[in-house]
Amino acid sequence: MPVEAPVLIAGCGDVGMRLAALLQAQGQSVLCLRRNVAALAPGLPGFAADLADAAALRALPRGIRRVVFLPAPAARDAAAYRSVYLEGLGHLLDALDLEALQRCVLVTSSAVYGEHAGAWVDEDTPPAPLAFNGVILLQAERVLHARLGAGRGVALRLAGLYGPGRTQLLDNLRAGHARAPRAPPFYANRIHVDDAAAALAHLLTLPAPALCYLGVDDAPLPLHELYAALAQQLHAPLPDIGPPPSGSGNKRLRNARLRASGWAPRWPDARAGHAALLAARA
Repeated sequence: MPVEAPVLIAGCGDVGMRLAALLQAQGQSVLCLRRNVAALAPGLPGFAADLADAAALRALPRGIRRVVFLPAPAARDAAAYRSVYLEGLGHLLDALDLEALQRCVLVTSSAVYGEHAGAWVDEDTPPAPLAFNGVILLQAERVLHARLGAGRGVALRLAGLYGPGRTQLLDNLRAGHARAPRAPPFYANRIHVDDAAAALAHLLTLPAPALCYLGVDDAPLPLHELYAALAQQLHAPLPDIGPPPSGSGNKRLRNARLRASGWAPRWPDARAGHAALLAARA
């Protein structure tokens, strides 16, 4: 029997390594592409390349059938985002055998949506990004769909990630630096990193997928309620009133499409997810 081609995880950082470990546990082979393969977790096979280096990508194995594209820009500016999400995606697709490619899942963000004054948002809500990152991510989705078409190119628009090692919010709460608006409420949309990895694994093999899905838990929360719950878990002071985060828009993300496809979050509420993280660290 021919050897099954590995799942290529292009831009294999924290979520990518969690996805790789999950796929390996399911008996699948993986290949983790990143600039510094020495930073990969033990047991993960690496392919050292920069997505900006079209020549290096042409050395990828032939016959790859499934890809997850989740790079991390080198800086938070438009040039860095264009370099990986537009140029890098184009270089990678050019390097692959598109006749063999059955599925490419592109990780983008809820930044593709605009301001909705706290209303519910889903995949049918027209995108209206407020900042350069959302604009470029939306362009990348359109490139993917134009190159691969329905069923092969899928975008997963992730909400804010939390999980092991992501301690900035908890550190700010402990230090009394966190602020949140109260009236009107500004909604926090979150997903645990392991639930994000599980969603990616799910979408790699989902029959007849839609063009895009929202990756978020079941419980968008007013930011001040989430911060207050976490402060209580930390035995930290309640956060003061402050301005909402800039550039992201106020909205509640709905995960009904992803749930209807067969995925369910292990951590449907960020309060319980954070409590488990804190318990594991105690």
